[in-house]
Amino acid sequence: MRIQLSNHFTYKRLLRFVISPILMMVCMSLYTIVDGFFVSNFVGKTPFAAVNLIMPVAMGVGTIGFMMGTGGSAVISKTLGEGKHEQANQYFSMLIYLAVVISVLVSIIGFTFIKPISAALGATGELLENCMIYGRIIFISMTAFILQNIFQNFFVTAEKPALSLKISIMAGITNAVLDFLFMAVFNWGIAGAALATALGQLVGGIVPIIYFSKKNDSLLHLTKTKFYGKILLKACTNGASEMVTNLSTSCVSILYNFQLMKIAGENGIAAYGIIMYVNFIFMAIFIGFSMGTSPIVGYNYGAANHDELKNLFSKSIKIIAVSGVALTLIAEACAAPLIKIFASYDIELFTMTCHGFRLYSIAFMLMGVNVWGSAFFTALNNGIISATISFLRTLVFQVIVIVILPIFFGINGIWLAIVVSELLALFVTVIFLLKNKSRYLNA
Repeated sequence: MRIQLSNHFTYKRLLRFVISPILMMVCMSLYTIVDGFFVSNFVGKTPFAAVNLIMPVAMGVGTIGFMMGTGGSAVISKTLGEGKHEQANQYFSMLIYLAVVISVLVSIIGFTFIKPISAALGATGELLENCMIYGRIIFISMTAFILQNIFQNFFVTAEKPALSLKISIMAGITNAVLDFLFMAVFNWGIAGAALATALGQLVGGIVPIIYFSKKNDSLLHLTKTKFYGKILLKACTNGASEMVTNLSTSCVSILYNFQLMKIAGENGIAAYGIIMYVNFIFMAIFIGFSMGTSPIVGYNYGAANHDELKNLFSKSIKIIAVSGVALTLIAEACAAPLIKIFASYDIELFTMTCHGFRLYSIAFMLMGVNVWGSAFFTALNNGIISATISFLRTLVFQVIVIVILPIFFGINGIWLAIVVSELLALFVTVIFLLKNKSRYLNA
């Protein structure tokens, strides 16, 4: 039976509703991991380092999609909760059309300036050449990548999370199969890796356009619209926290690479890249849960259903807390086999990465509440608090600890930086939740 945003959510119904976005995010993380596996094992350590230098740049640009998707979803779900369905579709259409225009311009800029961007990141010689090849192909498909990020959120708002999962699986399978063909069979090297990723993104970005352009039984469809400046501003401010999160993650990844290059050289960059690939799986669960609950929160906020908001708040916090402990234990237990997927060919790299991941994974116990807390305020159309949590968590705290901790603890300081920054962010998140509880849940 189809679950609607207006339903009362028991634990069972809530988990059933969020399972599709969770699996969708896990699927996306897995086909990113497949890229890393094939590049590391079939192309080599230097191309793998090149991918890890360029990927934060591509992900940073892709934050446009996260911002418009999460912020727009909050506005549209609230509008749907107010019963204004046609207006919601006009807002939805405007955001999609604008995203296409903006992403095309960004793609042209990135393609044109990829060489100086790569050089600024410290790439020289063979590493620079690999960065340019990978980066140019990735920027060609940037429009599709940005649309893919937007539609992840809008499918949930349209009450079609399962369809989003199916499209993500299609995109993931496309990417994985082409990775094998292009690198393991055709030996196209890093160009094959980039091309496989680009074609997978085309599936994830273009199929939703086709779906929403045609008559469908979801809450949303593409229609004629006009420019709504206030709605665009509201969507961007609401989604600023998610943009800050992802953009900050990209900037911090670059800082990690600089620090690791000084301390451990190319091995350090490769080790961090592997940890990030494995981290994607665990983070995907928190992000997927937050993505799944946000439209429900936004809808009930728009409908002024404060009893249901309290219900969602209580159940979500408990689920996130239990999940954080469980994921930390799983990460500690499975560190060696997970790392071996990427670094079995190099014992020094394997040892360094395995040790680093065991320290890094302590953060999983803390980060779920922070990720969900920021998304919760986005869904309540409070972009300022949401952005503050994200800005402190993903940029300010991390930059401070990444710079300071290695002075005292060397490379261990780098691996523990995420733990300290998430702990600091947890204090901020809890304070905001407690301070605003009466405003949103007891009104």
